[in-house]
Amino acid sequence: MNCRESELPGIGRKFEVITKTNDKIVIVIHDDGRREIYHFDADDHEESISSVTFNDSEARQVAAILGGMVYKPKALESIEIALDDLVIEWFKVEPGAPAVNKSILDIDIRNEYGVTVIAIMKKNQKKVLNPGPETLIEAGDTLVISGERKDLKALIKNLLSS
Repeated sequence: MNCRESELPGIGRKFEVITKTNDKIVIVIHDDGRREIYHFDADDHEESISSVTFNDSEARQVAAILGGMVYKPKALESIEIALDDLVIEWFKVEPGAPAVNKSILDIDIRNEYGVTVIAIMKKNQKKVLNPGPETLIEAGDTLVISGERKDLKALIKNLLSS
């Protein structure tokens, strides 16, 4: 994640965040305590597509939620215990990753990594449940994958990350 901070004289501070998956948000913290968050188009980082304004109290509550202080998900822990070493994970394919524009068969995920692709959420929000071997993986797709943790990590590192 890349984060740039700048002073906004007479207003406050601005934080520009670009995630590893190229999502961009800008957070403006006003001197009066207000916080504004702007979300930008993935294809055009100059085009804001949504924004929200929080007062100081609301911002602190949202920060606690995002930071895991209000609720720490336990579902994954229970799934791992119930299914022993089987883990289900969601991962957004990064632009420039080796798997981009290749089919599931081309990269032979199951044989090479022991991982199964359960579903794919395409960038256009179309869901592909139980995708076949001919299904193409594209940058920005979110893959729902299952396997052992070490195998998932290897797949993500070697084929889904840039």
